[in-house]
Amino acid sequence: MTTVVRVLDRSEWDHWYGRLELAFGGVLETREERELYRELTEVDRSIGVWDGDECVGTAGAFSFRMSVPGGVFVPAAGVTMVSVAATHRRRGLLTSMMRRQLDDVREWGEPLAVLTASEPAIYGRFGYGIAAHQMNLEIDSSRVRIAAPAGTDEIRLRFAPVADAAEVCERIYRRTIGVRPGMFARTPGWDRLPLLDPPSERDGASRMQCVLAERDGEVVGFVRFHNKPQWGASGPEGSITVRQIDALDPAAYAALWRFVCDIDLTSTVHARNRPVDDPLLGMVSDIRRCGVRTRDSLHVRLVDVGTALAARTYQVPVDVVFEVADAFCPWNEGRWRLTGDAKGASCERTADAPDLTLSVAELGAAYLGGVSLSSLAGAGRVRELREGALAVASLAFGSDPAPWLPHGF
Repeated sequence: MTTVVRVLDRSEWDHWYGRLELAFGGVLETREERELYRELTEVDRSIGVWDGDECVGTAGAFSFRMSVPGGVFVPAAGVTMVSVAATHRRRGLLTSMMRRQLDDVREWGEPLAVLTASEPAIYGRFGYGIAAHQMNLEIDSSRVRIAAPAGTDEIRLRFAPVADAAEVCERIYRRTIGVRPGMFARTPGWDRLPLLDPPSERDGASRMQCVLAERDGEVVGFVRFHNKPQWGASGPEGSITVRQIDALDPAAYAALWRFVCDIDLTSTVHARNRPVDDPLLGMVSDIRRCGVRTRDSLHVRLVDVGTALAARTYQVPVDVVFEVADAFCPWNEGRWRLTGDAKGASCERTADAPDLTLSVAELGAAYLGGVSLSSLAGAGRVRELREGALAVASLAFGSDPAPWLPHGF
């Protein structure tokens, strides 16, 4: 078999994207979804593996600016649309695409690559570490009550057409993206992604609905959700699925959650992809009836160790030498001295003795502050060579609040 890895031509997009759909089960997306992804695809950053005239592998990268600790936005390649045809598995095609892609990301000058994984076991061998998790909830709203902070009863709630409210909801998003690491500054087109409402994702529920939270005539929060009516032998057993919910202050946030948990004829609220330290956890009356589950979300890969570590800030002053292993991107291997604090940082090559040894995957996992270096050391993935270095570095890398990726890509 002779295959060729090359950059996509726009005229090949339909064939290329169709092969991606086939690799993920052959379920066709709606025309609206397909056209949005056609528009969002950055063709010059997309590659395919070709066996003759047939595309047998796909991979793309979006140009993102991602928030990191300190409220800074760092260029990051959003790795996406990765697939290998079922007929060509176990032949090294994925490795060849990851090789080409990371070389390209380095040439583009982006210090980070990030992705969400269909199977989390795949990408560790290419230097990615799991840096952010998400929380999913199944709330027994017939038993759980929401605590109301001061000012909650002053919030006015009103229904608004999803399309009409899109811009004001996007303004709320823009005001919150610098708060948590892992969030992206949405460029034109990406604001349409949360509005997609394919029937395949509703599971028999209503079209997306939107409720705005207002204080003194100003919108301070919103929730988008689905309502699924259902009746059992003893009466109504409907459910609400929260798609997005956000607010600028605790009172508005509580008012929105109280609303979705108190909708008539429903007894369950499902919430997907919430931050693991969601303030909701401090508002509910019974955490055990909230069905809390977590899973991996954002995987981070440091493409340029020095630039990436210097781009974020650190909770406490830190001066540490890392011995970094990176077999897949050997330009990162060796010793790096990181010095930094809450105001800024520098990271340069050094010949000094190392304080900690680890691979680039551990740096990726710890980069956004949601996974501690100490916990990785407890798993045998980080080794301390200078006593005390681990505790200080682990504290410095932390983030409050926790990192979160609000939507996929």
